[in-house]
Amino acid sequence: MSAPRIPDPGRPLPGEWGRTTTTVVMPTYNEAENLPTMAEALMALPLEGLRLLVVDDSSPDGTGDIAEQLAEKYNEPGRPRVGVLHRTTKDGLGRAYAAGMARAVEEGAAYVLQMDADGSHPADKIAEMLGVALATGADVVVGSRYVPGGTLSDAWKTHRKLLSRWANAYASTILGTRVRDITGGFNLWSAEALRAIDLASVDSAGYSFQVETKYRALRAGFTVMEVPIHFEDRTAGESKMNLAVQLESVAMPWRLRSRTLRAPGGHGHHRAR
Repeated sequence: MSAPRIPDPGRPLPGEWGRTTTTVVMPTYNEAENLPTMAEALMALPLEGLRLLVVDDSSPDGTGDIAEQLAEKYNEPGRPRVGVLHRTTKDGLGRAYAAGMARAVEEGAAYVLQMDADGSHPADKIAEMLGVALATGADVVVGSRYVPGGTLSDAWKTHRKLLSRWANAYASTILGTRVRDITGGFNLWSAEALRAIDLASVDSAGYSFQVETKYRALRAGFTVMEVPIHFEDRTAGESKMNLAVQLESVAMPWRLRSRTLRAPGGHGHHRAR
């Protein structure tokens, strides 16, 4: 049996693939400067089935109002292209992602893409990621900084690059996975995988959400593939990483491993490429 033909990233997807219902879930908190630019880049993509769902945690800078204005700008009769989920409490990036991803699946998305609002994730890679998923049957496609061809912003200092690589190696070693960018936040999910991992029961409130969800997918037997991306530094605003989030990220792999060892069977079957 021949291997699936992965589309050339420089060529448009076949029309049928481009019409695949795909929702970009974008959590926001004080991203008023970045959101309009991100929305414009997404709406310009040659993907007829693409939709943006902004999940705003009551941003004091008016990001939620801007999201509503963008919905008015881009939505067409019978074709909603931008949706807004307003949350009244700021209880972590992971919780915002879980709420948005669950909403996207409920509304009929075949694929859901996690994407930050700060400009760090390349919108022009979305078609390739969707093409890889459709061509190979992979249920999770990771936009990876750490596979061959992946790169990091030159604005990142050496210690930040080393810390990021260490965090990935740390989590992957503890959990026994071969995913090189298990901490990465630019991920395409099939609706089937999201239903299987049970978003409502995910423990992680912060960035460790990325590790926990990928690990759950691997444990459930789903295939995870990685495609190289260039990760840019945020264009405006401030990082949401704080000490509590960092401590959760350190502890979560051990909690996941402990839970796995206590479960019937002890060890899971991991498929990653």
